[in-house]
This record gives sequence, structure tokens and C-alpha cells, in this order.
Amino acid sequence: MKASRTLIASALGAVVAMAAASAPAVAADKEKCYGIAMAGKNDCASAAGTHSCAGQAKTDKDPNDWKYVAKGSCEKMGGSLQPGKK
Repeated sequence: MKASRTLIASALGAVVAMAAASAPAVAADKEKCYGIAMAGKNDCASAAGTHSCAGQAKTDKDPNDWKYVAKGSCEKMGGSLQPGKK
């Protein structure tokens, strides 16, 4: 019984470590793109401070709300890399 608990704990630890190690690699090929998020579809807090969490955008394409997109694609989508600009 003790050996199986140790094995399960080790496996869970490995999964958590792998997820943590891969997170920076995902972020490296992404950029914040302002002005493209649809209402309720933003990825995090508004640059203007109107809300503090993902999914709380009130209007479509607010220049202070953002989504992560593939690096180099933001401006092609009509967005901006800086908050508040269109």
C-alpha cells in the first residue's frame, strides 16, 4: 500500500513539473493583442482597470482588453501591441 502511494505521488509530481516547465515555452511564442477580444472573451484584466479577470470584457474590441495570439499576428488581425490604441 505504501509503495503504491509513493508511486502515485511521484507520477503526480512529474506531471506538475512537466506542466510548469512547458509554460514559458508557450508564452514565448505568444503576444498580448489589444483591441481584438470580443465581449466576454478576453484573456485577463483590462489595461484600463475596468475589470480584473478573464472573460469580463463588456464590449467587443475594446482597445484596453486583450487576448494572447501567435507572435507576429496581432496587427494583421487589426489589433495593437499597446493598450488603448487602435
